[in-house]
Amino acid sequence: MEVGKNTDDTVQVPPLDDHNLTGWYRYGPAPGQRGPAVILGHVDSLTGISVFFSLKDLHAGDRVYVTLADGKVAVFAVDGVQKVAKDAFPTAAIYGKAPYPSLRLITCGGPFDRATGHYVDNIIVYAHLIRS
Repeated sequence: MEVGKNTDDTVQVPPLDDHNLTGWYRYGPAPGQRGPAVILGHVDSLTGISVFFSLKDLHAGDRVYVTLADGKVAVFAVDGVQKVAKDAFPTAAIYGKAPYPSLRLITCGGPFDRATGHYVDNIIVYAHLIRS
């Protein structure tokens, strides 16, 4: 699904009641276009693991396959995986300019804060297009 921004200027995520759905950030490039395409998804839900549960296990060189709106598949190679505190989110590295088609996959991770009901970190996968 397409996601945008919340009223507090944070990026929307797919609804948790459909926790296996990913969201493409519509204010950036689409996957395969020049620049960093951003896709967000949940790590888990009250019913179990979710679509991006295994992001933390990816390594440089692994492949990520994204089905595009026209049904074609864009293939990306992972450059690296980063765990960052949510209060130190690398906004410029995620949404800034890139001279080539790239991909950012984002989910939650790290310890779960029961008081707030949220994970304290984000897991971010950086990848570049190798075939579309």
